[in-house]
Amino acid sequence: MTERTSGAPVKQRKNGLDRKISDELATNMNEGWDDTERDDLKPIAQAAHTARRRAELSARFPGERLVIPAGRLKVRANDTYYRFRPSSDYAYLTGDQTENGVLVLEPREDGGHTATAYVLPRSDRENGEFWLSARGELWDGRRNSLGENARLLGLPCADVRPLPDALRETTGAVRVLRGHDAVIEDALTDKVTAERDEELRVFLSEMRRIKDDFEIADLRFACEATARGFEDVVRVLDKAQATSERYIEGTFFLRARVEGNDVGYASICASGPHATTIHWVRNDGPVRAGDLLLLDAGVETRNLYTADITRTLPVSGRFTPLQRKIYDAVYEAQEAGIAVVRPGAGYREYHLEAQRVLAEHLVSWGLLGDLSVDKVLELGLQRRWTMHGTGHMLGIDVHDCAAARTEMYVEGTLEPGMVLTVEPGLYFQADDLTVPEEYRGIGVRIEDDILVTESGNENLSLSLPRRSEEVEAWMSSLGA
Repeated sequence: MTERTSGAPVKQRKNGLDRKISDELATNMNEGWDDTERDDLKPIAQAAHTARRRAELSARFPGERLVIPAGRLKVRANDTYYRFRPSSDYAYLTGDQTENGVLVLEPREDGGHTATAYVLPRSDRENGEFWLSARGELWDGRRNSLGENARLLGLPCADVRPLPDALRETTGAVRVLRGHDAVIEDALTDKVTAERDEELRVFLSEMRRIKDDFEIADLRFACEATARGFEDVVRVLDKAQATSERYIEGTFFLRARVEGNDVGYASICASGPHATTIHWVRNDGPVRAGDLLLLDAGVETRNLYTADITRTLPVSGRFTPLQRKIYDAVYEAQEAGIAVVRPGAGYREYHLEAQRVLAEHLVSWGLLGDLSVDKVLELGLQRRWTMHGTGHMLGIDVHDCAAARTEMYVEGTLEPGMVLTVEPGLYFQADDLTVPEEYRGIGVRIEDDILVTESGNENLSLSLPRRSEEVEAWMSSLGA
């Protein structure tokens, strides 16, 4: 620890080369800095939406203190950290994306809540934190002041550092969103229960089922940017063949970082038999002409909403007859699933429709003996080659609303404003002796992001071709 004359001491790196700080250096570093406070900041674009969301949350839990943390930096190795991404619910309710933030809804005696975002202030200059600490602003970059954050977020902001001690002294009903900030949870350990906290988590998840105009616009942009990322990949397939699937991953990542915040999830760049592994994210295999490339990737916008799109592409630019047969069966299943996405439909309907079409093809190809399609579906035998559900909700999480009650999700009905993926697939493992040899090692998935509208649905990722002949023409136009 290096002691300063004022403020808390700043921890120094154990094996730093400079161990002593002269009074002259300390004085020099504390002087001569311009006032950079920004007084003309306007609220972020979603501030009105986050205020409405907080009001909905407030109405559900009257008289209770609600604590929603953003989370803290996670160690990657030693003293290096993963790039920070706030908890989805914190970002959804505030629009803030900084580490250590905590949203607290304090109940008022007259009803409702007073919302405060507790965040890190500017680095302390009195004790030299801004230049002595590894997390100081001269190392990590300037932070917003509390006043700047208040103007941007449209809600009061306060210093988060005293918050844990303040929470330890609170009385009355409290709920906390668990799993993001151990320090905050520890401060509330004797004031909360797992059951009550789970109710908060579930409600927040269910709030996100219906997307507002801001969210839909962001998801639309995510799909557009993702489509451009897929085009980037097609243009460099020759370089991927000379290297590996990692070239594809890196190419798409460049688009995600330029147009958005990041990829919304680990990209699946699966060539050849790797396409039969549903979550192939190693991306270290060869890319060969004659094989199929299954690319499942999504750009996460700077507001943290992600696309989730899959296309299965012939590396050489043309499907073989067998590849086309399998691809066209998956396309037909996807079309059947999308066709039933509409308000009032049961959530499961699109899955059941797609599974029926896939089962019909599997039966017609002689892969299930003399069983009828109905019997295959009754026994679920098609699942050997279809593997997964046909979709999921999409939004600020790639698998959005995951904590929602079953009756509000998969057993519920579709409503305008919901966004979901429709993504049937067929996967014939390389070692599957129950199918003809020529099928083995072929995997196909087609996935699009579908908005439920008042009159039916809109495919937000329609700009990317899906029909096999359209895929070939598109790839040819890009030089593949």
